[in-house]
Amino acid sequence: MPRVLKPVNIVPGVEVQVQGQTLTAKGSKGTASFSVHSIVEVEQKEGQLHFLPRDASNQAIALVGTSRALANNLMIGVSKGFERKLELVGVGYRAQVQGKVLNLTLGYSHPIAYAIPEGITIETPSQTEVIIRGTDKQRVGQVAAVIRGYRPPEPYKGKGVKYSDETIIRKEAKKK
Repeated sequence: MPRVLKPVNIVPGVEVQVQGQTLTAKGSKGTASFSVHSIVEVEQKEGQLHFLPRDASNQAIALVGTSRALANNLMIGVSKGFERKLELVGVGYRAQVQGKVLNLTLGYSHPIAYAIPEGITIETPSQTEVIIRGTDKQRVGQVAAVIRGYRPPEPYKGKGVKYSDETIIRKEAKKK
């Protein structure tokens, strides 16, 4: 029998409903839900969510851990939310939010207009900082990766869009 994983504690102030294979959480930051795979059983008891495999297959055991992690991220997302910070490094690199569009000037001959997806908020406290917030960890990370992909940091001068906690390993320029 596989080991039983640590249950997910239901955060105070978050309402959780388990209807069949659908897990729905409602908190101060919003409402989110996800569908648990059919070979994983979900039980809600005593302020905790327990995930158990329906059979002893390797896939069921693996999906129990995945479902537990997704449920934990769901709890954190609807109670606290997730955020990712980006920094723009380079002369003339700027970002500003206008309505539902993030305008980026990244050294190209044209400005980049990124439409902000639903459920995501983007702030620019300064012209070289971008803060992405949302309730879904995967979507926040994906939006940050797309924006970073417009001009990834290069290794010689370090110019580009980088995560705030990212360190860029610099290369030495070619010598004659």
